[in-house]
Amino acid sequence: MASDISFACDCGTVTGTMRVISGEGDHVVCHCTDCQDLTYHLGHAQLLDAQGGTPLYQTRCARMHLDTGRERLACLHLTDAPTLRWYAACCRTPLFNTFKNGKLPFITILTAACDPARREAAFGPPRGHLFTQDAIGDASALPKMGMATLMRRFFVRAIKDVVAGDRRRSALFDAKTLEPIATPHRLTNEERQALEGRRTDMDPSPA
Repeated sequence: MASDISFACDCGTVTGTMRVISGEGDHVVCHCTDCQDLTYHLGHAQLLDAQGGTPLYQTRCARMHLDTGRERLACLHLTDAPTLRWYAACCRTPLFNTFKNGKLPFITILTAACDPARREAAFGPPRGHLFTQDAIGDASALPKMGMATLMRRFFVRAIKDVVAGDRRRSALFDAKTLEPIATPHRLTNEERQALEGRRTDMDPSPA
């Protein structure tokens, strides 16, 4: 069964729809420091849950369609890793995660950007929590999802996108070159140090 759920940035400039097909994608909650750092860097730390988790939905790259605001999309690299973080430059709302280019196809949307009246029914309960070792407070009771399990499912979707040619139908990458439609910004040393300082200040462990 397929359904479309709308998404938008906080100010409503960037809008679109995500097609959700039952059993195809993965609804997870990620507690990694990069996901946490992203929300702080963009001024949207309120999107994190009480344990520093970010609810995400990962699916095939062509399932997302932009309606408005393409020219207001921006992207950044938090570290030297290839993950590209997309956000709305107008209001700095974090929206998507992808690979650095369209050669390895996937898209992950932050579910907080999706229609709050429909997202619970559309995405269902999370399959599990990732990187709970980076969670805030005691995360021992959280149902964990191993990265090996997620990656197995990820590669099945990626292979389908490559074979079907769908990676050239991604809204975030040029169809010919597979390069991102916005020039990525890589955080400066000063920006990284500010985020590292935030984590140090929040660390409850004794010195």
